[in-house]
Amino acid sequence: MKVADLRGSIDSAELGLVPNASDDQTAQFQNAVNRAVERGRALFLPAGTYPVANLRLPSGTLIVGVPGRTRLVYQGGGGQLIRAEGVSNIGLTGLTFDGANRSIGDFTEGLLHFIGVRNAVLDNCEITGSSKMGLVMDRCSGRVENCRISGAAEAGLRSNEAVGLAITGNTVTDCANGGIWVHRWREGEDGTIVSGNRVERIGARYGGTGQFGNGINVFRAHGVMISNNRIADCAFSAIRSNTGSNVQIIGNSCLRSGETGIYSEFGFQGAVISDNIVDGGTTGISIANFMDGGRMAVCSGNLVRNISDVGPYPSEVAGFGIGISAEADTALTGNVIEGAPKFGLLLGWGPYMRNIAASQNIIRDCGTGIAVTVVEGAGPAVITNNIVQGAKSGSINGFRWLEKVTGELNNASEFDNLTIQGNQIAA
Repeated sequence: MKVADLRGSIDSAELGLVPNASDDQTAQFQNAVNRAVERGRALFLPAGTYPVANLRLPSGTLIVGVPGRTRLVYQGGGGQLIRAEGVSNIGLTGLTFDGANRSIGDFTEGLLHFIGVRNAVLDNCEITGSSKMGLVMDRCSGRVENCRISGAAEAGLRSNEAVGLAITGNTVTDCANGGIWVHRWREGEDGTIVSGNRVERIGARYGGTGQFGNGINVFRAHGVMISNNRIADCAFSAIRSNTGSNVQIIGNSCLRSGETGIYSEFGFQGAVISDNIVDGGTTGISIANFMDGGRMAVCSGNLVRNISDVGPYPSEVAGFGIGISAEADTALTGNVIEGAPKFGLLLGWGPYMRNIAASQNIIRDCGTGIAVTVVEGAGPAVITNNIVQGAKSGSINGFRWLEKVTGELNNASEFDNLTIQGNQIAA
């Protein structure tokens, strides 16, 4: 009995598609896909190389290969490898998609491009060698799981305006501009789940000050869950959420970031940043841009260490070397910060501070332990029951922008908007 029969599928050889052919197999491959769909069967591809380009996947496509050994190699010519548009129930399992670093057409941004696909599932696949993005999914639902994406000249995986997408258990490495992007053209509910992925060695080919070079990047997408990922060696941030409201960033390991480890910035409303490890970076966690409406966060139980004051571009705004910074309507509780050369905690920036509660944090071996803005117009802050040990430039001090203008504010305050009490200061 054939393997295809055991799988309940059609062996591609029955439809004239054979592995390791020397000539282009696009026509044979497309025919095999179409015939399998017509019969309501999966298409099984034996191990080997299939030279193809510009394949179109109809509704109901299910293609199964031998993981690591069934390779679809893009033939170039200014097209792309696979496209699926306005269809449903697409399944790709155990396939390797090799872009061979060949030119991709101007009409698409990815080696694989799914547009308006309902229930697209990629499982245990590999996407490598794309001269643009590896996988692009626009307005799609479904799952990308247990896949390996590497060597993309731009981002490894980009989703735009998802309608029910899970990105789980994947490995995304050595991409030149970004790892996993969850974007929207307009602000709105997105709800993508990004969990259990490994993202490593992400560059910033296009430069800038953080638009590129991030392991996991959220832009204008609300309700995204980012949990239990391991992200290392990104040119900028491990996780960067720009204008993403109700975003949860929980239980991630963020190592050796080139700039801020975890960012929630610009016009967001609502972020939970909890139980993460940030080891390395120029700022551990930044909850920023109250000036642009960024507000409302819980930042708890994070471990931040080994922060550097040397960044990837000339220092601006508050500069580099900060453990955790926050500006508005934020509770900072139970965090441990060690080795931030400028500030352990930075509360507010100029007049941009409102309703900050910093309590029960442990801050060790930092420049200034806790820096709080005392610029006129700043709102309330409560600094209570923290431990500050080994601060080199002051334990709890007031700042006007970057100028320290107070002595120690350990357990009393001359500023009506500040409550400072119960803190333990140690040498």
